[in-house]
Amino acid sequence: MKLTLLSVLFAGFALAAEKPLNVVVFLADDLGVMDLNLDGKHPFYETPNLAKLANSGIRFSNGYSSCPVCSPTRSAMLTGQTPARTGNTDFFGAPNEWSGEIPKDYEAARDIRIKDPGRLKRPIWPAPYLGHLPKHTLTIADALKQQGYATYFAGKWHLGSKGNLPTDHGFDVNKGGTEKGGPYGGKKYFSPYANPFLDDGPEGEHLTERLGRETANFIKQHWDKPFFVYHSFYAVHTPLMAPEALVRKYQAKRERLGLNDEFAPEPPRKNRTNHSHAVYAAMIESMDAAVGQVLDTLEEQGLAEHTLVIFSSDNGGLSTSEGSPTSNLPFRAGKGWLYEGGIRVPLIIRLPNTKQAGKICEVPAYTTDFFPTILEATGHDLRADYHQDGISLLGYLRHPAAPPSGRKLFWHYPHWGNQGGSPGTAIRDGKWKLIRWAWPARSELFDLETDPGESTDLAAKHPQRVAELEKEIDSFLRETGAWSFTKNPNFSGKFDEW
Repeated sequence: MKLTLLSVLFAGFALAAEKPLNVVVFLADDLGVMDLNLDGKHPFYETPNLAKLANSGIRFSNGYSSCPVCSPTRSAMLTGQTPARTGNTDFFGAPNEWSGEIPKDYEAARDIRIKDPGRLKRPIWPAPYLGHLPKHTLTIADALKQQGYATYFAGKWHLGSKGNLPTDHGFDVNKGGTEKGGPYGGKKYFSPYANPFLDDGPEGEHLTERLGRETANFIKQHWDKPFFVYHSFYAVHTPLMAPEALVRKYQAKRERLGLNDEFAPEPPRKNRTNHSHAVYAAMIESMDAAVGQVLDTLEEQGLAEHTLVIFSSDNGGLSTSEGSPTSNLPFRAGKGWLYEGGIRVPLIIRLPNTKQAGKICEVPAYTTDFFPTILEATGHDLRADYHQDGISLLGYLRHPAAPPSGRKLFWHYPHWGNQGGSPGTAIRDGKWKLIRWAWPARSELFDLETDPGESTDLAAKHPQRVAELEKEIDSFLRETGAWSFTKNPNFSGKFDEW
């Protein structure tokens, strides 16, 4: 009997050695860069499973989302293309959506006028945006499915409705993904969910825990073939809701630590400056527990050493609006802003059998890099004609201290953020970051090496550097065919919201 059991085990190990690497991607929603307790420096939050992941993988200290809001970053993750190129520059469902096809050239994009301009008192009209993934775009799920992978999606989709759902973009399974940006049906984060792609559980079942269990079950059922799992959390997006027992735990912790809610001005809003929101902390712990459930399943199935795991967030933490549940300090502002607080995110990648476990990589990386990284790590040819705005991070996973590639990172957000942010375009080139705002029209220059909080504008001191970076922005916008904001021809008078 023992020999038979050993034979089975060895057969399983041989199968694991022969099949291609599995992939699990976790993408949190609105999770800020300072919202994980990975090293004991953020004691209000408790994230032991993500700390374990960080200790067994590589942590990118300069991790970025591709946009300060959700849908564009999600599009960039799946396509490997900047939102400026795909036209997916705002969260889907935002005002002024334009549903047409992407124009072929930059001049045509400039001539587009929004169907419903709205907000007529503002001096700048935001750009139109495409409210679904472009139909011609290959996703990472498509690419892996072509290689025989079982593909699975769970959680928040927010990239289109019928005809543009997960199963229309390379996923075999869709658990809970709709066109909505949050769990807005039924009892929201609790069953009944009223979600057409997720059966209701028992009364009061928690959505975050349920989706973790669904993902774990998929892995158990597909242990014998390569799989790609994209677990896209609804958490920690509003509405701010969590299991009552966890909420009570953090209410008591808040009182024990003597914490209050603290804010500072960030015109035209105020910005949270500390971590003390009990419900938000409870949402983070429940999210971490779901990550742990999936990682434990990989261990139990003997797949942990044969699975690439990526964890990140779709934008910076929510600090200036909608309850302002978290703080991104020392980084400035938060979700909806082009300052670092809006685009800096946690980024942890675990490559199996690495000798670099627990190391920190300081090279800037962002969401468009996931596509080529996954392809190279799984032994497949890169598809540069598709993921043209990302680079593979595999070399940094093997050598975290390797020098930066020298590439420039861009963010194009030609919209008024509903968290207080303004239309603009940003570039990071080494230590330098420039934000070119539409209104009031100006460029701000920051040295992130000495001033990560973007408190000192150096534009007047370094005009040549400003000119060089503005030229890079212009080239980027032309090359990607980006849609941009336009002046409101009917505007006269003082801007009334700044």
